[in-house]
Amino acid sequence: MKLTINGEIREIPDNISIEELINILGIKAPNYAVAVGMEVVPKSEYRTWCLREGDKVEIVTFVGGG
Repeated sequence: MKLTINGEIREIPDNISIEELINILGIKAPNYAVAVGMEVVPKSEYRTWCLREGDKVEIVTFVGGG
């Protein structure tokens, strides 16, 4: 299926969760947030939130600094 991830259209396997997407993308950052459409998804739902064809996903990582 095709998803738009951070503004880039990507081909991703069908019927995957946000957690599986994070693993596919290789995101290792300890702190990140995910929004699907305009809705921020709670981390507690990453394993059960099933992505659908055409979803727009934004993944934001947080970097500490001063």
